Amino acid sequence: MSNPKAPADPVETPSIDARLVRKLADILKDTGLSEIEVEHAGLKIRVARELTVAAAATTYVQAPAQAPTYAPALAAAPAPVADAAPAPAARPAGDVVKSPMVGTVYMSPQPGADAFIKVGDTVAAGQTLLIVEAMKTMNPIAATKAGKVVEILVGDAQPVEFGEPLVIVE
Repeated sequence: MSNPKAPADPVETPSIDARLVRKLADILKDTGLSEIEVEHAGLKIRVARELTVAAAATTYVQAPAQAPTYAPALAAAPAPVADAAPAPAARPAGDVVKSPMVGTVYMSPQPGADAFIKVGDTVAAGQTLLIVEAMKTMNPIAATKAGKVVEILVGDAQPVEFGEPLVIVE
């Protein structure tokens, strides 16, 4: 006897294409993105990677399969000399322009063209400082205030994360 609640034609569930997952992982690697999600024909695939806090910004890792082992503690650093000069400030004072998105920074409007800005330039509020490309869309990043470009913290074609400092305007 058949079950009256069972459908006459079973619904075919889409299978996961391993090549597609690998291709998405390659896109993450090539673009520096931390996550990508694709939905097609009822199948939704999300590929993400985790940025480690202790490593440099360009080092990405998968979740560890086992607990990490730690190296023994290093010997304490020697005490500073009383006459030593104070350490320089980490960053100049000023307004830090941060990336509003994950993407790739471009310093000029097109390859071979002059950069939008260079250190020492005076900029107006709203002036384009650089471009962040995300998903094939070029997003101009504007100065939040008028002032002088004190430091450029990124390079051309460098991947950036959301909230990463880009430029300091004083």
